[in-house]
Amino acid sequence: MSAAIPLSPLPLSVRSPGKVILFGEHAVVHGRPELLLTVDLYLQAGFSSAPEFELNGEPAAARKHPYLSAARSSLWSDAYGGVSIDVVSRIPRAAGLGSSAAFCTALTAGFSAVRGGVEPSLLADRSFAIERKAQGVGSPGDTSAVVAGGVVSVNGGSGTILWELSDGDQHWKVRRVSDPGWIWLVVYSGVPRQTADAVRAVGRRLAEPDGPRLLEQFESVALEGIDAVGSERREAVGPLMDRNHALLREVGVSHPRLEALLDAVRPVAEGAKLTGAGAGGSIVALIRPGHEVEATRRARRAGGVPYVVRTSSTGVGLVASGPGRVRSAPRDDADDGARG
Repeated sequence: MSAAIPLSPLPLSVRSPGKVILFGEHAVVHGRPELLLTVDLYLQAGFSSAPEFELNGEPAAARKHPYLSAARSSLWSDAYGGVSIDVVSRIPRAAGLGSSAAFCTALTAGFSAVRGGVEPSLLADRSFAIERKAQGVGSPGDTSAVVAGGVVSVNGGSGTILWELSDGDQHWKVRRVSDPGWIWLVVYSGVPRQTADAVRAVGRRLAEPDGPRLLEQFESVALEGIDAVGSERREAVGPLMDRNHALLREVGVSHPRLEALLDAVRPVAEGAKLTGAGAGGSIVALIRPGHEVEATRRARRAGGVPYVVRTSSTGVGLVASGPGRVRSAPRDDADDGARG
């Protein structure tokens, strides 16, 4: 569950989970529904005082990293001094499993803790703003899921509204969805992908004459999927995952390596699809109970890197910090670019 980030001085450490998208990727950029869950693959970032900004001991890496640059310009002030950030992660990069969202939320939580703490809704807003600033395109689904933890929907379902976000053109309502507690298999293809490139390509595809029809189909599948997961109807979730993947294939974001992995695990899966931007990255599968070992073997033989995962019930948070409480952050030039 999401929790406030308290005031905490340096040094401090932040942990963020990875995520998978079960339904609605790409369509969510256009305001349609999406369902995500956070998984027990984690990124941990340690923050400590330093003469200048460093990322894993390298000042040059800190200067050129787009997410760190965006977070620094939005949330930091030179008056606070430099920061050394050391990152360890089990989330493969550019794999569709939320490595950038985990890093963005960890940066936002760490910087916000030093500045006075932050409530979850503002943490989600700031994290989305930083990821959007670095990528140029996208939706708040990934960062909101990583902040909230558990299972969340965007623009769909009837669960409790956690927060609402907007970029001026689209509006998104983020809700809590009941976690069915299932085991999932995610498999990284080994083919890295660029989220921004895939999002722009799908945007061009959806601008074609049949784009509105495809968006309606994405929405229908996502709404059915949100309801099926929330009501723990496995027999409905698997076929809906397959239908969602067929739509993603139709808009051009599948990949031969992804198709090979899907073919490999489908004999022991109730449903499977790519997850994330596509054009590489990973797949997610709902494996038939008791067949997890066979599924991982099949995935490895097909050349993938499998992870058997469960839902992470907690979102981004401090690993260890001194006593503190959230207070109003100081108004200074660190607020330039931060939304909210």
